[in-house]
Amino acid sequence: MTTVQEIKKAIEHLPADDFSSIRDWIAERDWEHWDAQIKGDSDSGKLDFLVTEAREEGQKGNTRPL
Repeated sequence: MTTVQEIKKAIEHLPADDFSSIRDWIAERDWEHWDAQIKGDSDSGKLDFLVTEAREEGQKGNTRPL
């Protein structure tokens, strides 16, 4: 049995409170990884096309103030 399979099996046997706690922890870790990926993409210029697109749409009048 792999470690992931062992973890899944252990999670299946957790009490509800512990399950909720581990679920929340996993969700938070997932968001942290997502934030780091977005920051890395932004810092590297991979998302610059979005700024360009937004500016072009603004010049066309296709945007509204926030």
